[in-house]
Amino acid sequence: MENVISLWQSTGLYNMSSGQAFMILVGFVLLYLAIKKGFEPLLLLPIGFGAVLSNIPVAGISEEGGLLYYLYFGIKTGIFPLLIFMGVGAMTDFGPMIANPKTLLLGAAAQLGIFASLLGALALNIVPGLEFSLRDAAAIGIIGGADGPTAIYVASRLAPDLLGAIAVAAYSYMALVPLIQPPIMRALTTEEERKIEMQQLRAVSKTEKIVFPLMLLTLCILVLPSAAPLVGMFALGNLMNACGVVERLSQTAQNELINIVTIFLGLSVGSKLSAEAFLQYKTLGILALGAAAFAIGTAGGVMMAKIMNRFSSTQINPLIGAAGVSAVPMAARVANKLGLESNPHNFLLMHAMGPNVAGVIGSAVAAGVLLSLVK
Repeated sequence: MENVISLWQSTGLYNMSSGQAFMILVGFVLLYLAIKKGFEPLLLLPIGFGAVLSNIPVAGISEEGGLLYYLYFGIKTGIFPLLIFMGVGAMTDFGPMIANPKTLLLGAAAQLGIFASLLGALALNIVPGLEFSLRDAAAIGIIGGADGPTAIYVASRLAPDLLGAIAVAAYSYMALVPLIQPPIMRALTTEEERKIEMQQLRAVSKTEKIVFPLMLLTLCILVLPSAAPLVGMFALGNLMNACGVVERLSQTAQNELINIVTIFLGLSVGSKLSAEAFLQYKTLGILALGAAAFAIGTAGGVMMAKIMNRFSSTQINPLIGAAGVSAVPMAARVANKLGLESNPHNFLLMHAMGPNVAGVIGSAVAAGVLLSLVK
């Protein structure tokens, strides 16, 4: 009889708390969204699975000595986000942005959500249970950049205890771009503005594509060294692709390496979705602030395009301003889709890729500013 009791007491059913059961359910919901709905499946699937694993009672998978405990070192040291940034750089074409440099302003304006949500997080200090330090607020604000690796990198540096909630918020809102952005874009533009057809972009030479990442890195070195890890790895990946002499390295960065790191990063983030760390009032505050940051960033890009049109003879379709958030290439596709709805001949995808790529650079620069000011 003692053996039966001992066996029963070692089961997950006996040791499971209500919080663990709830978080396992959350993990299954993330898996459902990834598999059934196709919401950012490359990351939501391993994050959801990691959430389930980290909440299994007694197993200790995310505790010292467990698999997820050691995988988390890749996030704690910043290695995983930086390697993903290199892969993203290798997959990115700077051509549309180089051909139309004005789109850099749209990418910069879309980072408005980062600083707005930072202030919002500090304002919540008056609410009991939602007290955020300046470091916490900076880490939460970066959600507005709609750049998962950057959000994880900044959170791991400034607020590692909030990493799980920040990562889930960042990737959830990135996955919901097709639902969140269109209402904001329609509300801030007229039918006539959405019909604006833009001139075909000029051809960008190979030399320009090689020089740009080097110039970007040089500016980072001289002006904002704190952003060098993110910008540097992004520039390295892009240079490998643009130069054309290291095709094997470029393909590895775009495929095998980024895929392996994505699995490890997703599982590591999921390991932070334990009941003790996630089930807090602060989590709800982070989710709300993240949504506000994303909405403000989208609005900032659209409004900047409208302002630029007042001072330029060459009109910009304001829809591409929403692509200034760095959800590549989903935000650009949303801008293109809305443009086609208003004008079947209005193909905005390549134009929207300019601010989309600029948004990646903008979020990395914003991260460097926050790390420099709040370290």
